Amino acid sequence: MSMRGKTCVITGASSGLGRESARALAAAGAHVVLAARDSAALGQTRDAIQADQPGARLSTVVVDLASLASVRAAAAQIADVAPVIEVLMNNAGVMFTPFGRTHDGFETQFGTNHLGHFALTILLRGQFIAGTRIVNLSSEGHRLGDIDLDDPNWQHRAYDKFAAYGAAKTANILHTVALDRRLRDRGIRAFAVHPGMVATNLARHMSREDVATVSGRARSQAIEVLTPKQGAATQVWAAVSTDLDGKGGLYLADCAVRTDVEAYATNPDRAEKLWKVSESLCAAAIS
Repeated sequence: MSMRGKTCVITGASSGLGRESARALAAAGAHVVLAARDSAALGQTRDAIQADQPGARLSTVVVDLASLASVRAAAAQIADVAPVIEVLMNNAGVMFTPFGRTHDGFETQFGTNHLGHFALTILLRGQFIAGTRIVNLSSEGHRLGDIDLDDPNWQHRAYDKFAAYGAAKTANILHTVALDRRLRDRGIRAFAVHPGMVATNLARHMSREDVATVSGRARSQAIEVLTPKQGAATQVWAAVSTDLDGKGGLYLADCAVRTDVEAYATNPDRAEKLWKVSESLCAAAIS
């Protein structure tokens, strides 16, 4: 499908799934805004894609999703280079991190994977048009646990890095449900994507024991490890496929709609409560 004349914004675009998604969308003719926290890595990615696709139109914006101030600044820079956005791919993330907090005091996985993207999406909302798609990277890891909406930042519980990751990935799906409900009347649709188990630096905190634990807790079968190019297929499909025209609020994997998502991750009432919690936590950045 041709994306000529359209603009796609991709977070976490300097490596892994984001880089491969950017390469595919640039090859289809899109203007791709590469967003990531490492300026040097962004430059390397831009140069590599342009070497592969000499006519590629690329822009770079530095954003640290663990800092709402950085998110707000990045949104302003994106507005300068992308007054209209046809695809927002909220791809960046962290996984199974030791306990930590973002610049704003949020638990690292929830703050980076969900709240940073929540704020960015709201700040870019004025640039969306009918036909825009928002693609939120989630995971089968959402099966590791629901989000505690009364304690999303692990202030009153002992930290569990697996449950925290599950909560963050559940939040990505709930965000998709609430976002799609708010924007679908404008022809703007949102999707959550499971890319598969992909060999990227996202797994840098994982040990062999962690892989076994995740497989057991998520009730997974044998895990097939994909290349970044294979893993990016579903999120690119979500961004461009006409098969999804008129649809939204869905969980996708293997370039298909999945219906076996955990019920707590698609519950509309919980999606609304998470939206309100997220608005409150991000109020200073999105007001």
